[in-house]
Amino acid sequence: MALKLGYLEVDETSIIPVSEAKELHPSEVVILATGNQGEPLEALQKMASGTHKLISIEEGDTVFIAVAPSPSIELMLFKTVDAVARAGANVLTSSKKVHVSGHGSQEDLKMMINLIKPKYFVPIQGEFRMLKSHATLASSLGIEHNHIFLLEKGDVLEYSDERMKVNGRVPTGNVLIDGLGVGDIGNIVLRDRRLLSQDGILIVVITLTKQNRMIVSGPEIISRGFVYVRESEKLMAESADLVREIVNQNLQQQSVEWATIKQDVRDKLNYFLYNKTKRRPMILPIIMEV
Repeated sequence: MALKLGYLEVDETSIIPVSEAKELHPSEVVILATGNQGEPLEALQKMASGTHKLISIEEGDTVFIAVAPSPSIELMLFKTVDAVARAGANVLTSSKKVHVSGHGSQEDLKMMINLIKPKYFVPIQGEFRMLKSHATLASSLGIEHNHIFLLEKGDVLEYSDERMKVNGRVPTGNVLIDGLGVGDIGNIVLRDRRLLSQDGILIVVITLTKQNRMIVSGPEIISRGFVYVRESEKLMAESADLVREIVNQNLQQQSVEWATIKQDVRDKLNYFLYNKTKRRPMILPIIMEV
């Protein structure tokens, strides 16, 4: 395309398939690489990491990135440049004024609107500020303000009897796929997973006899993802003593409810552990009756 548009003047005999590049000395080869949207990053990342099928960047190579990154891929570009430098290449970049865009310019958009002369105008693609700029452009070309619709995700745009209007919303958002289930993971499950990933879980197992109102076995405390038990024996022993005290206090009450004991263990043990560790593990009391 660069040859066709006159940006490059190269003898056609100098152009070789990439598969033949290995047969020549590195100093005799220049490789032009682009990604799927005109950005050279995708192929360049593979070359830098050694995962490209045909080309690898080696010590002493020079990499020239000819375009400035769009705002959405700046982080990716810097990571790529870092990977290229680690591979031993010298990295050169061009002026920040050079940018390849996959979107039409303002004049392109004006021409499209003037050619089509739409009665209603609904800008799509991009962030809200971009949609608003597109809408402002359409308004400056004579489209009536009440015929321009800036929609949020989920808005329903209804067209009937040659009139268009926003009519209600539909549920939107990420659809989570977990195993064989699609969209069946609720907020409570996600919250529990987040808590487990942050501070772990503490399981308190205790066996009671309701008839005699006494502890038969335990409390046994099992920790996963909270603390390493062998290095926190004192904390585990203090936690067990606290649980024993809480349960005994509840057993002295006139009416004994397992749910009340569990909640009391949860609340007081959570307070105790937070003061000791500044972490809040998920606490699961398990009471068995004999």
